[in-house]
Amino acid sequence: MSDAPEQLYAPREPVFPKRVKGTFRSLKWWIMGITLGIYYLAPWIRWDRGPNLPNQAILVDMANRRFYFFWIEIWPHEFYFIAGLLIMAGLGLFLFTSAAGRVWCGYACPQTVWTDLFILVERWVEGDRNARLRLHRQSWNAEKVRKRLIKFALWIVIAVATGGAWVFYFADAPTLLVDLVTGNAHPLAYSTVLVLTLTTFIFGGIAREQICIYACPWPRIQAAMMDEDTITIAYRDWRGEPRGKGKVRDDLGDCIDCNACVNVCPMGIDIRDGQQMECITCGLCIDACDEMMDKVGKPRGLIDYLALKDEAYERAGNEKIPVIKHLLRPRTILYTTLWALVGVALTVALFIRPDVDVTVHPVRNPTYVTLSDGSIRNTYDVGVRNRHGEEWPYYFSLTEGSDMVIELEGSEELVLVAPPDTEAKQRVYVIAPPGSEAARDARTELRLWIIDGITGDRVHVDTVFNGRGR
Repeated sequence: MSDAPEQLYAPREPVFPKRVKGTFRSLKWWIMGITLGIYYLAPWIRWDRGPNLPNQAILVDMANRRFYFFWIEIWPHEFYFIAGLLIMAGLGLFLFTSAAGRVWCGYACPQTVWTDLFILVERWVEGDRNARLRLHRQSWNAEKVRKRLIKFALWIVIAVATGGAWVFYFADAPTLLVDLVTGNAHPLAYSTVLVLTLTTFIFGGIAREQICIYACPWPRIQAAMMDEDTITIAYRDWRGEPRGKGKVRDDLGDCIDCNACVNVCPMGIDIRDGQQMECITCGLCIDACDEMMDKVGKPRGLIDYLALKDEAYERAGNEKIPVIKHLLRPRTILYTTLWALVGVALTVALFIRPDVDVTVHPVRNPTYVTLSDGSIRNTYDVGVRNRHGEEWPYYFSLTEGSDMVIELEGSEELVLVAPPDTEAKQRVYVIAPPGSEAARDARTELRLWIIDGITGDRVHVDTVFNGRGR
């Protein structure tokens, strides 16, 4: 009996995916190109909003507390739009998972996209899977040092571009680029670029599949959204077994045990062992297996996108259930309906936003003041948000026929000229004549009107006027 202590931790075995061609690999290239293109190019798109406003199409302006997205401008009090988008993103992830497992992870997750890009660079520099394995196992020499330095240098360039692109979403991109290059940018910009550079380099180049297996919580959550109709990648063992290593015989299954599916897997798993938490549903094993089936003259689909229901049907000799029947079921319909309802609600809220945005806060200390002539005066702090890029006049009035009088502090006219793209504050006084009903009653409903001095748009805010109460 050995006295060696039991090993509770197995060191990581690096995964070197083999290059593969096929439908799903091509789809991943397209998605990678589109998503990276959007990420790197979006901050440079210009959008004319008029004078005194930023002309960057997508901008998170933290200094002025604004979020700009083309023609849409979100103010801090409208954060519910951002919350709604986050809810839609969550529901969308639930929908994709219930329909096709970790399909988001396999095609569009940033970790997957950047890892694919880093592996592509690694393959350019060090060669395909076998060459990379040899280089990994050989002792350090001039060739290994040279290739590693070239690979790491290219990875760092990509990582710096990743961090740089991120900070461009928070400031004017051309201006910030010049400041970064000339050393005049804020230290926060440099520290953000540095942190994102390091995390991109480590996550995409070094950790890779370890992030998906250990750091990401989604593999452990996804089971709550999956059922027997969820489409995932599976091996048709009833067709492939028993395997024959490199042989095609009538007494053997279709699987020739070539390990092509294992060699191309970015997670380093064998899909023939059954569904596993590590599988990101990327479909590369399908491409590899289909290629081998073509070479040995066997039908494609030994490894395929399948639902658990399909296994029982196909084992019984039935045809595969149409994909549409897997997709259109109560769970996916519920997620789609909720996702659409939130989207419609956000769209409606966006288009019914008032052009004149006003807040009114009665001053409670004191609730009212008795003037020398017996009149009762209430004080209100009014905020008017000017969304325009220039000064804008706003007029104040009460409901027509009211016996009360309105006055603006510091202004003889009932007009507030608001500075561009800001919320202007104005103290407003409402006075009820002595002996009037509003002066006698404890509370009187009051409607304050604000009129846009240029467009003529009108909005009102209902508040309360406090009287003596006797």
